[in-house]
Amino acid sequence: MGIVSPGFRRRRRDDDVELPPGQYLTQDFPVLSAGPTPNIPLDRWQFTISSEIGQEYQWTWDELLELPAEEPTVDIHCVTKWSKLGTTWRGVSLDLLMEEVETTADYALVHCYGGYTTNLPLEDLLDGKAWVVYEYEGSELAPQHGGPARLLVPHLYFWKSAKWVRGIQLQEFDEPGFWESVGYHNYGDPWREERYAGD
Repeated sequence: MGIVSPGFRRRRRDDDVELPPGQYLTQDFPVLSAGPTPNIPLDRWQFTISSEIGQEYQWTWDELLELPAEEPTVDIHCVTKWSKLGTTWRGVSLDLLMEEVETTADYALVHCYGGYTTNLPLEDLLDGKAWVVYEYEGSELAPQHGGPARLLVPHLYFWKSAKWVRGIQLQEFDEPGFWESVGYHNYGDPWREERYAGD
């Protein structure tokens, strides 16, 4: 693979930043949701990874916070065309959460409190590409931005970074999630401008 993904175009700004095609910079953090914001008490919060044969690996809120945390600083790109650069998060790498999980699955279906789902190839959650995050810019993650915890997969459009995450179901087949089943692109690479089915 080349240094720059196909579909890349340079967009000039005062500081000459490079953005995926069709994106614009924002200093705000727009809030977009498909439904009401769920209220998840921390003593009832749980994160579960389920293997394709039904084996479950679970963490409570306190157990998640006890795991070694990372602080990735990443750019995020929303399918609605805004980009926010240099955002800093705190959370647990999916590499760490997957360490003890035995699987031959190729796909993952992410489940969230409130019923939302999104699908990804499993390889897009590993090798330092994804986290379960619970802080944003040094503060606890606000509910409107997915708190208490959300998935963070910054190399894909931000709808793949599912809010209010509660689990990942590993699968041998790909199953479209909520937005993917109503016309969004199945993968969502912002550098290829994969916004909608057919892009």
